[in-house]
Amino acid sequence: MKKTVFIKNAAILTSTGTILRLAGIFFKVWLASSIGGEGIGLYQLIFSVYSLFSALFVSGTPIAVTRLCATEFITGSKEGLCRILRRAITVALFIAFITFTLLLFGSDFIAERILSDKRAALSISILAFSLPFMAVSSVIKGYFAARRKAGENSLAVLIEQAVRIIFCIFLVKKFAIYGIGGAVAGVLAGDTISEAVSCIYICIAYKYDSKKLEFKNNVEAFKGISEFIRITVPITASRYSTSLLRTAENILMPKSLAKSGGDYSSALSVFGAVKGMALPLLFFPSSILNAFSSLLIPEMSDALALKKPYIIKNSTEKVLTTTWLIGVIFGCYFFLCGEKLGLFIYSSADAGYLIKVLAPLVPLMYADSISDGILKGLDRQKHSFITATADSVLRIILIYIFVPIYSVTGFIIIMYISNLFTFILNVGKLLLITGVKPKLFSDIIFPVLSAFALCTLFDGAFTFIKNDILYFALMLIFSGGGYFAIYFKKLINLYR
Repeated sequence: MKKTVFIKNAAILTSTGTILRLAGIFFKVWLASSIGGEGIGLYQLIFSVYSLFSALFVSGTPIAVTRLCATEFITGSKEGLCRILRRAITVALFIAFITFTLLLFGSDFIAERILSDKRAALSISILAFSLPFMAVSSVIKGYFAARRKAGENSLAVLIEQAVRIIFCIFLVKKFAIYGIGGAVAGVLAGDTISEAVSCIYICIAYKYDSKKLEFKNNVEAFKGISEFIRITVPITASRYSTSLLRTAENILMPKSLAKSGGDYSSALSVFGAVKGMALPLLFFPSSILNAFSSLLIPEMSDALALKKPYIIKNSTEKVLTTTWLIGVIFGCYFFLCGEKLGLFIYSSADAGYLIKVLAPLVPLMYADSISDGILKGLDRQKHSFITATADSVLRIILIYIFVPIYSVTGFIIIMYISNLFTFILNVGKLLLITGVKPKLFSDIIFPVLSAFALCTLFDGAFTFIKNDILYFALMLIFSGGGYFAIYFKKLINLYR
């Protein structure tokens, strides 16, 4: 990919990610005030079940389509490309039909026997209708990623988010008369409608874009469904097993919190503060990193196909360095501003406390996430599968042991153990296979020291400011500006 195209796509995806995360946070604030912490907790429980079922066709499918299409564009033909998309859509829709049936007719069983909350049944039934739309969208988005056209995918998710927010606001008010279960069903009805609208748009975009395709070769590179399955199965198995275990974790978490003292409603509220408030805010700055991750998959596939390991090494070094620098400064920022942010954004002392204590994990979470994406682009999905499965099993065991005794503190300890575990495995594996060798002090330790020093300095300097918005802005501008001024030359040399 030409550098200008890469930068353009990165800018589009970064802007899109930032807009989506901002909209998501504002929407969560509105949602928290409308349905409360218990409602957010119930929503996260239901969505974990939904993620389990959707993982069957929205994880490995787009990555496989992206990699196969990227190879077909270089060495194949238009007919081969069409075959890839036809086969992928057929497989995705077949799985979607099975999962649709299971969710629709098994909603009562899932709600009562698995989630132990009858209020979830209607929401699960509604979500089943979004699965076919999501299946088709995942394939077409994989195609556009291989085409290096970030605009179409970005516009699709922006449309999806806009439709979701509009319909959720309308439907929550309509369904709220039926209690928390009804209000949450209104949210998930909005999610389903937004998936349908997004799917319609992305299909129309593909129809027009496919007419512009030109191929230098007439030799079909795609040999059959076996290659698609070879890539898809490990990634999907990894995502599915992870989703299965994370669903078990999410179901176990409120019950374990309740055992530590307190009722189930309070435990569900704390669970909502962790999953629906603290973690989304901590991941907010990672928009630019997600852009790099999605753009690197076809780049890595090309480098593998063309046998150019130096491109892989250089790209990995750039992204890991950028990821660590961004993660460190925002980790320090959230650590010092977390309690005020929780109260200001969510009006929740629990959310503020969780943001603060989990902030030191931000660099590890960002580096782990980006490394996992690169490893999949390098055809190392088996490693991702083993790591994700081991991590999920570890978390469930630790939740069962620690949370009933230590409550929220136990969960925080688990978060530290889990993130350190996956960071070592994923980043360590990536460094090993690419040959990237970061320097311990200058690349890892010094950024932490300089970021913490700057954030502490300006936090003390701005203590007198009573306006929260002004305080947050000045802290970000001065600490972030000073920090990146230190590393400006290094970043320029890195991307030259």
